[in-house]
Amino acid sequence: MPELPDVAIYIEALEERILRRPLQAVRIANPFLLRTARPPVKSAEGRQVVALRRIGKRIAIGMEEELWLVIHLMIAGRLHWKDESGAVLPGKRGLAGFDFPNGTLILTEAGTKRRASLHVVDGEAGLAGLDPGGLEVLEASLDAFAAALTREAHTLKRVLTDPRTFSGIGNAYSDEILHRARLSPIAMSGKLSDEEIERLYDATKATLLHWTESFRAELAKGFPEKVTAFRPGMAAHGRYGEPCPDCGTAIQRIRYASNETNYCPRCQTGGQILADRSLSRLLKGDWPRSIEELEQRKTGRGGGL
Repeated sequence: MPELPDVAIYIEALEERILRRPLQAVRIANPFLLRTARPPVKSAEGRQVVALRRIGKRIAIGMEEELWLVIHLMIAGRLHWKDESGAVLPGKRGLAGFDFPNGTLILTEAGTKRRASLHVVDGEAGLAGLDPGGLEVLEASLDAFAAALTREAHTLKRVLTDPRTFSGIGNAYSDEILHRARLSPIAMSGKLSDEEIERLYDATKATLLHWTESFRAELAKGFPEKVTAFRPGMAAHGRYGEPCPDCGTAIQRIRYASNETNYCPRCQTGGQILADRSLSRLLKGDWPRSIEELEQRKTGRGGGL
């Protein structure tokens, strides 16, 4: 799912292409995309784009007379730009096209599950109804961050990815943040020391800024066509079994539903291998509890994984 750095770069790219330009036509190819009936989506046609804004992981396109088109890409939705007004939408993946005098913004979604959404809302009140309310970390003080973090007792992985607590952070960047902060994904938010909270605050800001700047430099004013949760240079996310770039220990994972958490057991959990729900149920007492036990199993000295 595109997260804060990805959405921020999408918005920068869109500002260069559609800001202060009129939306000539909206073409909805899949009816499940549009989640609102009033105002009608066709009412956006003929209006000029006057603002672009990020709301959590959503992209809000502001039109004249305070009308907003709000796109949530969810997991598999992506945006594409074609330097041709009225460009053809791509097959089954094409959900919508937004035609401008200088080109077309195309919304696609991979796979068969239609989770991406488009809302059409009026004014700030309409936008507020779509805002989960999470703290904008890049604009927040340490005290505000600490207050949000400790408001409820949850694991750090859960609290970082809760859109009601922190804005724009998801599965990928939470892994990178926790690796940079040297904190366990299952540490409880209410039990961190002041030093650990400050370390997490610094790591959150540094991680989000680093990847935003990295994408910006990579694109060099091009359109972000290859937005992915798995990026070369990531320390933990998507790197199960690969060596940690800081200590060389194999990155481990916790799998749940369709997601997984990646972490370094040496840098983040004091050498402990966290129980993976599916495998630990299967292996029970044979589940390795430490790096040493894991290495023994890999080399055949203590049974096989």
